[in-house]
Amino acid sequence: MTRLLGVLPYAAAIAVALVLPRAMYPVLALDILLWGLFAMSVDLLLGYVGLLSFGHAAFWGLGAYAAAIAAKSTGVPFGYLAIRRRGIYFAMVTLAFAQLVFYVANEWRDVTGGENGLHGVPRTFPGLALGRSADFYYAALPLILLGYALAYRIVHSPFGHVLVAIRDNEPRAQALGYATWRYKLLAFVLSGGLAGLAGGLFALGNGFASLDLLHWTTSGQAVLITILGGIGTLWGSLLGAVIVLELRDALTSAPEASGVVTGAVFVVIVLAFRRGLWATGRGALRRFAAPAVSARIDISEGEVRHGRS
Repeated sequence: MTRLLGVLPYAAAIAVALVLPRAMYPVLALDILLWGLFAMSVDLLLGYVGLLSFGHAAFWGLGAYAAAIAAKSTGVPFGYLAIRRRGIYFAMVTLAFAQLVFYVANEWRDVTGGENGLHGVPRTFPGLALGRSADFYYAALPLILLGYALAYRIVHSPFGHVLVAIRDNEPRAQALGYATWRYKLLAFVLSGGLAGLAGGLFALGNGFASLDLLHWTTSGQAVLITILGGIGTLWGSLLGAVIVLELRDALTSAPEASGVVTGAVFVVIVLAFRRGLWATGRGALRRFAAPAVSARIDISEGEVRHGRS
């Protein structure tokens, strides 16, 4: 029974993912899952290693351009240098490298299309031609779920526990014999890989790859989504993606108000839910369930005492 209860949330999540394109526009449903995976890759560094990256748009955009070029015609290894810095210096180094990639993509017009980007990217998968948005959604869904499962497995493995130890006290982790720079580099590579996977599927699903995908504001939006959902929660990234993208979709008729409304929601959530929506909601659910569990324990103990008497 305990195992069954543990599997139920994941089964429910898969069921929701399967019916999502029927509840909303398939491209929006795909974007929510992909932005959730992108933000999850950011949270893998921010929440579990304590490294704030403002350069993840480089992986997201490179994945998008790579997939777009490959689809139309038939990353950058800065992690080693970046992890040598901590705190704000790490954020600035990743930002600088991401802007370098942005500049290269802008100047390499023969390949990337420059300011115009790459448009008319066909929705293709190995051996499949997927013209409809819903068809591509279901074809990409196994890869997206695999990305989520990989992120979950990383943070719940012994490797993930070492990352948390490095985040909490890196000198102590080093004293215990861990080569912390190797763990951080591997975490950076895994995080970048997830971001690249999400970016590649985004370009194929939406039919374009543009410079906006490489801009630092894209990294900032992923960080925003992570903070909204809750740092160090993983699944909060998906919740944050739902909020941000639904707001953006609802305000398509007034794009100038999108940033203002999203910023206002962000401020409210940060002030009212300091740990993010996912962690706050989970804590409230546990407090609500605690009295019921305590009452069942008291009843069981009473029955045992009555039986003995």
